[in-house]
Amino acid sequence: MKPSPYPMPLFWALGGSLLISATLLGLAIGRVGPGWLDQAGAVGVATAYTIALSLRTGGRPVVFGLLALAVGLLAVLGPHKEPFGDARVGAAVMTASVTAVLAVMITVPAVRAAVAVREVLIAIAISALGAVAAVGFRAEVQVERFDYAALLVAFALGFGLVFRLGAGWHGLGRRGVLVVLAGSAALAVSIAYAEMLRRYGSTHMVDLVFDAVRWVRDTIGAVPRPMQVLVGIPALLWGCHMRARRRQGWWVCVFGCAATASVAGTLVNPGTGWLEAALITAYSLVLGLAVGYALIRLDLALSGSRGSRARQEEQLGAVRPEPSRLQPLL
Repeated sequence: MKPSPYPMPLFWALGGSLLISATLLGLAIGRVGPGWLDQAGAVGVATAYTIALSLRTGGRPVVFGLLALAVGLLAVLGPHKEPFGDARVGAAVMTASVTAVLAVMITVPAVRAAVAVREVLIAIAISALGAVAAVGFRAEVQVERFDYAALLVAFALGFGLVFRLGAGWHGLGRRGVLVVLAGSAALAVSIAYAEMLRRYGSTHMVDLVFDAVRWVRDTIGAVPRPMQVLVGIPALLWGCHMRARRRQGWWVCVFGCAATASVAGTLVNPGTGWLEAALITAYSLVLGLAVGYALIRLDLALSGSRGSRARQEEQLGAVRPEPSRLQPLL
């Protein structure tokens, strides 16, 4: 395995800044210390995540890191009125989007499903810290618009990177085309259904849905997010597993942004508390992993890997090389 082209002190400094920023955000959540801790932590996480994404994708960490720092400082140091209010919203969306893409890009191929689960947990943990940072900017947002904006920017950036990682359109293959079409359709249907129900659904139907949501919320404390359960988390789990075998796995992984971006959308909702947000993510994670594992088993069955011995032989042959977590992908 090749050593990282970047010096280790850089990674130690990046990790140290993230630890300090996370500590500041934790103190702010516990309402300990001065009132600016959440904003300082938000700027620190946004800057560190931007640098980390640039390092991981072979970009220019100094340029993009300084740009993220400038946007963050403008957002938190400016007054709470126009146009600085928009700067806070922009900084929050930027943080959520960069976090979503970084959480996907930081994963590594997984030969076994258990290793793929580990990668999903790492991605969700990264997303959770970025989501808290997005809240730290104290932006006054409309939750639906924030959700859609973060998702749109994350997918635009993610698809641009995966286009290069997956060797362009010609690297898709027949299976890759089917995966992209199916993932796009599932994402579009989930968004369109929720939007049409909210805008055009009959009063009776909307009341039924809201009653069901309230019952689940009162019973188990939170309601899983369908986009995470049906699209984001299964795609990330299956994609990490597929990347150990075929580079088309990157095209599956990019749909994991549906999960990593929506974590921030959960937290910025003023009607959702910290405990409920954690439960939403946890329930979505468990259900999404179950769906993703079913997709992995189906993929292996269609590929001819049936039976324990055949699966062991298939795992031994799953040796597609890819840079380690601390190496640039491009």
